[in-house]
Amino acid sequence: MDPFRSVFNRVHKEGIPFVLIAFGLAVLSMILISSTLGWILIVVGLYVVYFFRDPVRVTPVLDNALISPADGIVSKIEDAVPPAELEMGDDKRVRISIFLSVLNVHVNRVPCDGTVGKLVYVPGKFLNATLDKSSDENERQLVRLERADGRSLAFVQIAGLIARRIVCTLSNGQKVEGGERFGIIRFGSRMDVYCPEGMVPAIAEGQAVIGGETIIANDLDFTFGEPETRSS
Repeated sequence: MDPFRSVFNRVHKEGIPFVLIAFGLAVLSMILISSTLGWILIVVGLYVVYFFRDPVRVTPVLDNALISPADGIVSKIEDAVPPAELEMGDDKRVRISIFLSVLNVHVNRVPCDGTVGKLVYVPGKFLNATLDKSSDENERQLVRLERADGRSLAFVQIAGLIARRIVCTLSNGQKVEGGERFGIIRFGSRMDVYCPEGMVPAIAEGQAVIGGETIIANDLDFTFGEPETRSS
């Protein structure tokens, strides 16, 4: 196996221009300015490769559970009304918030199988993503997903303090699978998940989760076993 690939895995396409710019500047600096600056830029380029890494994940195939849509730390679990823009009613649901630091994988994944019911992009501020008000005031991408059992859920990409680009590749009416990649948020961010009715948290605040792999919520009658898996 290529040792470079084994360390950095794949690089998300959103990061390729940044990688090329960093290493291009490193080469030019070594030729025109100084080798010291060139090596500094090489280190920067390696970090950019690391930040935009896109590893393969093994997702459990479960009808009665949600998989984490992002890597990070569970910053808060609370009851909250889904964003009004998604037209999901005024009843509160379990909301699980996941904070992504600049060291986490920032590729986002779908929490379960379903059909995209509505997409809404909301311009906003770039407050610290750990703040409660970032859910309502920061730039964000809202997604409503319809499950085959008739229940709906929402997940929200939220820009952070230094995040300046949210990428969502989903489209209305698209059928998706749990663990499938759907976007990326550049440089520090947050992901909120509004669970379907009847689901309860399967994780705790402060817990580290892995996008596409960690079960974050499930139905009350959920039983752990050996589920089927899919790699992506």
